[in-house]
Amino acid sequence: MNKNKTIYLKDYKIPVYQVKKLDMEFDLYEDYTIVISKANYIKNEQSEEINYLELFWEELELIDIFLNERILEKKDYKIIDNILSIKNTPEKFKLKIITKIHPETNTSLEWLYMSWWKFCTQCESQGFRRMTYYQDRPDVMTKFTTKINADKEKYPVLLSNGNKIEEWNLDNNRHYVVWDDPFVKPSYLFALVAWNLEYIEDNYITKSWKNVILRIFTETHNILKCDFAMESLKKSMKWDEEKFWREYDLWLFMIVAVDDFNSWAMENKGLNIFNSKFVFANPKSATDTDYIYIERVIWHEYFHNWTWNRITCRDWFQLSLKEGLTVFRDSEFTADMQSRSVKRIEDVKLLRNHQFREDASPLAHPIRPSFFEEISNFYTLTVYEKWSEVVKMYQTILWVDGFRKAMDLYFDRHDWQAVTTEDFLKCMEDANKIDLWQFQTWYNQAWTPIVEVKTEYNQEKKRYTIYLKQSCPQTPETKNKKPFIIPIKFWLIKENWEEVILDNDLIILTDFEQSFNFDNIDSKVIPSLLRGFSAPVRLKYDYSNEEYGFLLKNDSDDFNKFEAWQNFIKKIILDIFNSWEYKIDNRLIVSLKTVLLDTNLDNALKAEILTITSELEIADIINKNINPEKIHKIREFLVKSISKELEIDFENIYNKLNIIHDYRFKSKDIWDRKLKNVCLEYLSYNLWPKLAFTQYNNSNNMTDKLASLSCLSNIDCIERIKALDDFYNQWKKDTNVIDKWFTIQATSKLNNTLNIVKKLSKHKLFDIKNPNKVRSLINSFANLNPTLFNTTKWYEFVADKVIELDKINPMVASRLAKNLINWKQLGEPLISSLKEQLIRISELELSKDLREVINKSLT
Repeated sequence: MNKNKTIYLKDYKIPVYQVKKLDMEFDLYEDYTIVISKANYIKNEQSEEINYLELFWEELELIDIFLNERILEKKDYKIIDNILSIKNTPEKFKLKIITKIHPETNTSLEWLYMSWWKFCTQCESQGFRRMTYYQDRPDVMTKFTTKINADKEKYPVLLSNGNKIEEWNLDNNRHYVVWDDPFVKPSYLFALVAWNLEYIEDNYITKSWKNVILRIFTETHNILKCDFAMESLKKSMKWDEEKFWREYDLWLFMIVAVDDFNSWAMENKGLNIFNSKFVFANPKSATDTDYIYIERVIWHEYFHNWTWNRITCRDWFQLSLKEGLTVFRDSEFTADMQSRSVKRIEDVKLLRNHQFREDASPLAHPIRPSFFEEISNFYTLTVYEKWSEVVKMYQTILWVDGFRKAMDLYFDRHDWQAVTTEDFLKCMEDANKIDLWQFQTWYNQAWTPIVEVKTEYNQEKKRYTIYLKQSCPQTPETKNKKPFIIPIKFWLIKENWEEVILDNDLIILTDFEQSFNFDNIDSKVIPSLLRGFSAPVRLKYDYSNEEYGFLLKNDSDDFNKFEAWQNFIKKIILDIFNSWEYKIDNRLIVSLKTVLLDTNLDNALKAEILTITSELEIADIINKNINPEKIHKIREFLVKSISKELEIDFENIYNKLNIIHDYRFKSKDIWDRKLKNVCLEYLSYNLWPKLAFTQYNNSNNMTDKLASLSCLSNIDCIERIKALDDFYNQWKKDTNVIDKWFTIQATSKLNNTLNIVKKLSKHKLFDIKNPNKVRSLINSFANLNPTLFNTTKWYEFVADKVIELDKINPMVASRLAKNLINWKQLGEPLISSLKEQLIRISELELSKDLREVINKSLT
């Protein structure tokens, strides 16, 4: 039975009271914590409700509550479900509440928790109510002062938001520190850390010549791995000033790196708390991908200072505006710092492999839904990546200058406010004097729009016509879909390779069906459509194999070069899937050889083009009666065929790029390593274990070492066993690196992987209480190894882990469970087997997080 309470957007009401000031005091002990909150409440002038205070709470032991220094008796307030209410409260009053909590038994890694003797908080989204009775909603913003008392020897470092204003030694070897945050913020941005920490320090001079102290805290043995994160932080501060004219406001910016953290990081005002995976780096322990993600997560959390610390959400339905806008900003930064083309390809691959699947699942939801049950389940790729794409569409339609004007207005108009997606849209309109209200359809309608394209050339009139038709399947929240506004960047290329000069390269589709005419076209052309992936849609246009080859060679848009290759491959895969005839079009080989030998293409783009469409994306295209094993065999056939036909070319490029020198995190070096290791992967498909093993032994950086280990993991050979054993013995004391060892084995295509994963789940270095370990082993197996995961007996194994995790960490359990939800797309016997496991889970006593996921998947 579903006991979750559904929250509706239509029920939003402004808070009856605001909090002018909040003083928090924490007395930390190893077997309990005492929390004292002192709040100054004032009636909200905009509220027409009677004076009635409602405070949220969960898992609290109430000791005392005082209103204006008068202790309240039980008759003075009511506690019903998870709300404490006080009637007939004054216009202004002070409320002091003393509670007792138990961080030492909290395994959820939310609110205040204790892990390996360190105290840490994660309050987003509703963790603050588990420390004190409070209106922990985003539109209640106040100034915090925080006092922390703890054992000085065990917890010498006591951190919170803002600036340290006082510290003092107490009796019994205890001490306290007081932090004051001069700016208002919602309670979800509150942070506290108590631990034995060291830090590295640097500084940044802002454009107004303010000297900001920068500190990154961690344990002593990891302190030498923080330099790269510090440089990334300074880059982000500089870029935000130059790109958006946004300057940091406090005098101190701190990052704390912890191993036990549910998400990647948290943007708490002035005190960011990071999963250590996205802080620690050196060439021996971190890959190029690690470095890139560390940069991106550092940037993302810093950019939150303006989106959404200073400007925050009115309510949690606006979460996409907080996260998606910041994803857009960090994507723009990455594109500026590295390759814009490659960054675009990476973003679209993530969108298609995962967000499109989410859109097509039982958990599909609009970017801004009209209701939810458990807010933690709303932190999805739809909120992050799809909304980022919507922001990018604003920029496409308004052009860079118009978008920048709108962002300036947004920051100026709404600084220190709690806002909605409508507020953001209004700034886009007002700054450019344009009607963009149709963007609301992106906010309110789920699923991925489909755009069908047909073209016609009239030689007599020299007119070229593009016909567009958009559609979107019905979803529970919207039966009658309205048309989306869809910007489609395009170009026309003549058969002699010349590009047609057009007045405008942008079509804006606003109706279900539209046509667009282009005159003075003196010969047949091939359209390059949706250039740069200008809208998050599924585009359908019937290109021939010859046209794919033509675009791959001649399109000036790097993304569409990549797209032509991917669509060429998909077409061949679908032909094989439907006909069962395993054959390869020689034009594919010829086109790919052209790419390999093209000296005008950078190696990063070559590597992306060479990478065959993933099994996940292929399954998404097929959509119904999916046979994962068949998909795997078809993809293996294509890769092996390409490897065999172009073996000499792959070997030549590999040898040319396989030069050992000191590791540098420079674009050219990254791209060279990327292409070299793609070539190694192709060569390994022809069972070249000695080449991969030689690279493993000779490499002086983690990127090359891990790439060779990945190749060996898919070959049943003695070299594989030797390399895995060597890697383990070398890195068993580094928790982040050993996660790579778990993932390499979990994603192996060898048949014994199933038993290996089961064995590793009992390994002494695997800890189911640690989210990184769960993600590296169990989730990697379920999400990235679809052929072996989609086996009837192994659904039970993953379901067992979901059940076990739900008692420990409901958020991680619900996210792991999302690997089980697309059962309706499978064929028999998989569909019945997976449904059976979902029903088995549903019959148990579950957390709110997991209950919502399971119930929706069975609907």
